[in-house]
Amino acid sequence: MPPASSRAVDNLDDDDYPAYTMGRAAEMLGTTPAFLRALGEHRLITPLRSEGGHRRYSRYQLRIAARARELVDQGTPIEAACRIIILEDQLEEAQRINQQLRTAGRQSPPKTSA
Repeated sequence: MPPASSRAVDNLDDDDYPAYTMGRAAEMLGTTPAFLRALGEHRLITPLRSEGGHRRYSRYQLRIAARARELVDQGTPIEAACRIIILEDQLEEAQRINQQLRTAGRQSPPKTSA
């Protein structure tokens, strides 16, 4: 197992590492803890919990929360903002898979008839 200091550095580069407390996350986003709780209630983000049960957020989750805040600030209801972000994510994933399939199709050898 790598030394603790090496693991700590790896965690700094990990987008999914739950490094931020709810208070710090809310401060960074310029929002309230209640807004972050609402995103969890609408299943947009699910923070990990510390041993003491406190919510912890990753950088990836903060980017999603920032997108939600952007939509809400533009007047979109929070429920709709969460649904929009989920659909955007699904579309992005489908486009990524589609591109992989196209690339794989170009790389396969042509079929020969018997």
